[in-house]
Amino acid sequence: MNFNSLLKKLMNKPGSKTIAKKRLQFALLTDKLEIKTDTLADLQRDLVDVISRYFEIDKQSMKIDIQRSEEHSALIFNTPIIAAHRRREIPAT
Repeated sequence: MNFNSLLKKLMNKPGSKTIAKKRLQFALLTDKLEIKTDTLADLQRDLVDVISRYFEIDKQSMKIDIQRSEEHSALIFNTPIIAAHRRREIPAT
């Protein structure tokens, strides 16, 4: 990471990537408490909103699931990517 990107990262408010990461962390944390179906549906909607900013995805084929092992829980979001959007400026929210 160069100085300019580090400075930009420190000076900017959190972007959609950071917000999505926090939502995922919340989802994984609540997994231990048994996530409700409507919580997963809300999370899926949020993920689709963020991912759709960067990619055209097949919304009919996407799947979201939580896989558990003794040591870890994982959120699996699987969707076919049809195309990448051309890089464009995304307005800050």
